[in-house]
Formats: sequence, C-alpha cells, structure tokens
Amino acid sequence: MSETITETRPAAGDSTGSSSAGGRPALVWWNPTSWPGRIIAPLGYWVSTRLIMIMTVFQTRENSNGEVHKLYQAWAQILRHGSYPIGDPTWQYPPGAAGVILAPLAVPGVNYVQGFVVVTIVADLVVMGALLRYGSRPGRSLAGAWVWLLTLPLMTYIPYARYDVIVTLFAVLALLWLQRRPWLGGGMAALGAMIKVWPAFAVFGAPRGRSLRSAVIGFVASAVALVLIAMALFKGSFDFLNGQGNRGVEFESLPGSILLLAHQFGYKGNIAYRYGSLEIVGPHVETIGKAMLVLSVLGFCWLLLWRLRARTFSDATPADAALAVVLVFITTSRVISPQYLIWVAGIGAVCLSFKSTTQRPIVGLLVLATAMTTVEFPLFWQDVIAGKPGFDTLLAARNLILLVATVWSCGRLWRATVPRGRRRGISK
Repeated sequence: MSETITETRPAAGDSTGSSSAGGRPALVWWNPTSWPGRIIAPLGYWVSTRLIMIMTVFQTRENSNGEVHKLYQAWAQILRHGSYPIGDPTWQYPPGAAGVILAPLAVPGVNYVQGFVVVTIVADLVVMGALLRYGSRPGRSLAGAWVWLLTLPLMTYIPYARYDVIVTLFAVLALLWLQRRPWLGGGMAALGAMIKVWPAFAVFGAPRGRSLRSAVIGFVASAVALVLIAMALFKGSFDFLNGQGNRGVEFESLPGSILLLAHQFGYKGNIAYRYGSLEIVGPHVETIGKAMLVLSVLGFCWLLLWRLRARTFSDATPADAALAVVLVFITTSRVISPQYLIWVAGIGAVCLSFKSTTQRPIVGLLVLATAMTTVEFPLFWQDVIAGKPGFDTLLAARNLILLVATVWSCGRLWRATVPRGRRRGISK
C-alpha cells in the first residue's frame, strides 16, 4: 500500500508578503506598520508577561537564579579553559551544551546571570516570532503561538533560569523547517540533540521519501560536525555519560511520586541529593529504576512499530509524533524536572500551528500539568519535600495527567496515521 501524504499548501503566488484574500493590507514582517491586530496583540502580551518573568528571576526568593549563579557559572569558568567539567556528577549534558553555557559570557556589560537571562529571552522571542510567522500563513493557525505565550508565564522564573528554552528553540525550528527545508530541519534537530538529547525526536515523524532522507543527512552531518568541533576544543566531551548512568529515581518522577505517597503508609524511604537531583533512597528503589528503563525500551519499541506501520502523513504528523515521543521519554524517565514542561510547550505549540493536528486535547492537558507543576515547584517546594500529603497527592496527580496525556497522544497518532487493516496486523 503506497504512502499517502496530505498537506495543506497555499495556492501558487500566495505568501505572507502578498495581498491577502478580501483585499486586506499585505503583511510584511520587516515593516511593523503592516502588522494586523492578530500579530500585534500576542507580541504585546509577550512583552508584558516576559517583563514579569524577568522580575521573578531576580527576586530574593531562594533558588530563583541559584542554578545559573552557582552551577552554570562554575561550569562556564571550567569550559573557558578548554575542558568539560570532568568528574562532576552534575554535568550530564552532551558536548553542544558548552556553547549554551558559554554564551552569556559573550553578552557585553552584564554579569553571568544577567547575560544568561538575555540569551534565554532572545531564544524565547525567536520561538515566538517563528510561531507567529508560521501560524499566520494560509491554512495554518496562531493557536500554537498563543500556547507558547500562555504556558511559559505559568512557570514563573523557571524558563529564564534554566537553559531548556534555548534547547526548545532548536526543536521548534526543526519541526517548522522540516517540510520545506528538510535538510535544515534535520540540522536544527541535531544541534538541539547535541545540547540536550530529546530534540533528535523532531525528525522521527518525517514522512518517507526524499524529505526523510534529506532530514537524516542534515541531522547526521550537523551532529558529526559539532562533535568533532567539541572534541577539538574541549577535553572530556563524553564524560557526561558517567553521570547519566548513575542516576536513580528522582522524587518528582512518576515512580518517585508514588513512593512519596507510599511514605504516608509506612514506606521506609527518604529524599537525598544525588547526581544533581533529589532522589528517593530506600527499599526497592533500584528495582523500580530498572523497571523504568524497561518501560522506556518498551515505549520506544512501540514507537518504532508505529514508524513502520504509519502510512498516512499529514503536514502535522512530524510535530504530533515528536510530542508523542517526548511524552514517552518523560513519563518513563527516572527523572522529571519542572523545566521538562518547556519541551512539551514548544512541541505542543508547533502541533497547534497546524489545523490538522491530532494533539489538540493533549496540549490542553499539558497546560494543566504545567500549572500544577508550578504549585509543586517553586511555590510549595518545601512542603512537597517535607512530605505533606496534600502536595504529594498533587504531584502524583500531575504525573497521572502526564501518563494519560502520553497514552492518549500515542493512541491518536496511531489512529490518524496507521490504516485500519494494518492496525490488526494485516499487511496490505
């Protein structure tokens, strides 16, 4: 059975720079006076909410910028001298992360924390601009831009005090460029993957044929080039793998939150800081950690089965598939950090930029999960660690929503792309 690709494309001659239907003035991106209200309104909202987010980064509340000040800045000083933080268990990032950690040093006239905030603001703005530009095209939707606009402020200072917005930028650009310039989309995915592995999933749902081949070539070429550059400039490029292998069950993860609740019923475990996160230490934790690795493998086996069976690809399928893969990655992981919600916010925003997406209800669930995450961290962080039942229940409920979103996302992706006969295992 041949593969079917359905895509909404503008008619010949249509572009964001030409006269729109109905005689409306042309939208010229480099001329703000031509911008209609549907563009000006989200940009105005972006400015007002981001000013508030910047203020929260520099508030006196404990840990608002502590990770940037104490951890990233220390890493930057080591990287400046041509070495990765060898032997540091908290350094668990691929070689490309060096560029992100060093970038704030290139911002003139500011200290490291201020430079980091500037870099993340620029990344946020580029994501916003890309979603607005793409969503304003004929046949697309600005719903994705509004998802990004509304979701990030729910996380208070976290987006500007972690580097995940920068990573998400590469994943968003990869997904938006995958159709028209698949080689460039693959390259962007590789750059993101060399900073934090998950953007590699942006090319997972590319339709078969020339576009997939171009995306894979762009990905491999960019990844190899970046690894070679990193190995030439820094010592210990792959030392980060040692820290990843030693990680246990972090208490915000799905099994970790269950163990927190079990503590209310006599489970003999506690929370300890290990390998850069707060982990559960107690009976059966090692077995549970191994079980989560098995679930990760099973989840990715299912995704590979989907990749083999899928035949009907819409313009939204690569983004829909990326969201499903990242959700599987998150929910089966031994670690779930609050900033992981930035990843799904970016991919979910790309999904909703397409009117044909299957992930609309899943993105709604993820916005709810993001709001619940902020209650857990940073608002009532100490209460969660102290084991107060109400907040531990909230954390477990958040993880249950993520689990439901994962299963629902995968189910909707399968039904939309796998022909009915192939769902029953019948080859056609």
